[in-house]
Amino acid sequence: MKITRETDFAYQAVYRYLDQLINEPGHQGSVRLPSLRQLSERLGVSISTIQYAYSLLEKEGRVYSVAKSGYYAQAVVSLTIPGSGNDLLETIYVNARRPGMRVLSTDDPAALQPLDSPLLMLERELLRQYPRQPQWLSQPCGELELRTLLAARYTTSPAHCWHADDVYIGADLRGVLEILIAVLGLRHATIVVESPCDWVILRLLKSAEVRVIELPLEAGGALDPQRLENLLKIEPVRLILLSSKLNMPCGSLIPEDNRSVIADLLTGHGTWVLENDCYSELDDDGEGQRLRDLLDPDRLLVFSTFEKFMGVEAAYGFVLSRAWRRELQRHFLLRSFRLSPVRQKAIARLYTGGRIDQHLHILRRLLKERRIQLIQLLRERLGESLRIVEPQGGATVWARSSRQVDMTMVFQRLLAQHVIIAPGELFSLHGLHGQHLRLSPIGYADDELAGVVGLLGDALRLAPGD
Repeated sequence: MKITRETDFAYQAVYRYLDQLINEPGHQGSVRLPSLRQLSERLGVSISTIQYAYSLLEKEGRVYSVAKSGYYAQAVVSLTIPGSGNDLLETIYVNARRPGMRVLSTDDPAALQPLDSPLLMLERELLRQYPRQPQWLSQPCGELELRTLLAARYTTSPAHCWHADDVYIGADLRGVLEILIAVLGLRHATIVVESPCDWVILRLLKSAEVRVIELPLEAGGALDPQRLENLLKIEPVRLILLSSKLNMPCGSLIPEDNRSVIADLLTGHGTWVLENDCYSELDDDGEGQRLRDLLDPDRLLVFSTFEKFMGVEAAYGFVLSRAWRRELQRHFLLRSFRLSPVRQKAIARLYTGGRIDQHLHILRRLLKERRIQLIQLLRERLGESLRIVEPQGGATVWARSSRQVDMTMVFQRLLAQHVIIAPGELFSLHGLHGQHLRLSPIGYADDELAGVVGLLGDALRLAPGD
């Protein structure tokens, strides 16, 4: 329905009036709502405006009509959140695990095509070949076969080479990052991170009382070298955290010329670099130079995980570092990760047999198809309401509201309709990206995805200005 600006304001007011009416305290069971004519006279607006507001509520499943009787609504039961309820990330985590929730924000690329079956099948075969090892033979930094394979896979030249002793494998990425924070002495230190940045990383840094300076990505995924150089000159920067190739949640690739300039700048200042390599396997072409190929490997640490492209059965995190060997070995030994040596061997065999590379080729294609479908739906249903950053890999889409809106209200309205999005504020510690949101099409059939996108469009249109 095409409506004028005056009608647009009117239907929003009617919608909010009905929303309050539905949720008035004391309502039990079905609630009969005023007729179109009654509301038209009471609110002084046209019947067509009332009808449009009712149609929105009906599409959300909060209102239903009975022939020759009128409209009825079931009062929406508010969701009870453990704790204070003021933590946005906690709210997302808790509700995303509730039955009936439609999560439009998940970053789980492997869910589209997990490697669980071949991994577990190979693990069963290896169990027959390798007897259970005594505890004293366990390798606290990870299975040597897998560490050797990773070292070879990350080696690109005689100057940029890695050895098994440079590789450390932990039970999950969070545990590995916690060890890095301790080994590098980052508590109360100053680090620079590209922004937006993964919320898991930001929360860990915040809990460790690290002073974080955010360096926003520019259009096209580039970093401002002049701004970075000024920071390196005036701030006591301990290290900088950058993506190896593909930034998430933006899904953008840093341009090659910009990558070279940034690498030269960091090398010239002797800056320690912590490279996030979790997504580099998921860019659409799967090839090309990584940031680490341009840096001094003696002042570089690289971390990653298998989970993003293999699935939850391979949740291990790992780090590569030539330096800090004694401290890293000591912390991994003290952490006492309980790692299955046979499963690590199975992961290594999937690599050596070429299965991982075959899988990545298929996964990248499937992810791209799903992202294109979501972007088409967003443009069809929302028009110019969202400005989309064209992703070049990964499982998510990064978008910005075209008008200033209260994104918290958008999130809360969708949560009441059992839909979860990831507001952009989660990807910053300093209030950046407040008009952005991360969306994902993973786990939805075509018709269901269209319905959820429609609810998102309604929430954005109805949200008051920020």
